[in-house]
Amino acid sequence: MGDTAEARLNMVESQVRTADVTDLRIQDAMRRIPRESFLPADRAFLAYADVEPEYAPGRRLLRPRDVAKLVQLAAPVAGESALAIAAPYAAALLEACDVTVVRHDGDPAGALPAGPFDILVCEGAVVRAPEAWLALLGPGGRAVVIERNGPAGRAIVHVRTPEAIGRRTGFDSAPPYLTGFEPQAGFAF
Repeated sequence: MGDTAEARLNMVESQVRTADVTDLRIQDAMRRIPRESFLPADRAFLAYADVEPEYAPGRRLLRPRDVAKLVQLAAPVAGESALAIAAPYAAALLEACDVTVVRHDGDPAGALPAGPFDILVCEGAVVRAPEAWLALLGPGGRAVVIERNGPAGRAIVHVRTPEAIGRRTGFDSAPPYLTGFEPQAGFAF
């Protein structure tokens, strides 16, 4: 077993399985997919650490635990479609679950692809899931994002029902904000 294959196995055993990620498809994909391939060569050594390594300016991979739990919250079903916003590793995990994935770089000025999608996932914190993202969900669609306003954050699952979009909480997490989606400074009286 090569060094990176061993590192992937250790990542799954120590960071993912111990965090109640029970979906074997996700565990198996994380053992197979070389996480370092999503990082620049000078940051590849961070691929399996319990950190959020930057892969492009203002864009980071979630910690292994967090991305695994986020994908598990999305409850992917083979044959579904997903939009991965600034989420290259989550996109690969969803594809391993036989989901068709469209990728978007997360630039707030960039046009979003046409929906509807069954799943939307983002590998960066936002203050609140933008309405434009939620509008892309089809019936029964799930948007899994980490919402954060301050030092604490929480994974939220937004689900489109026939009447509205409901939300339920997942797990605590506080990754860096996705650039362009940080809290806006304001005045307080």
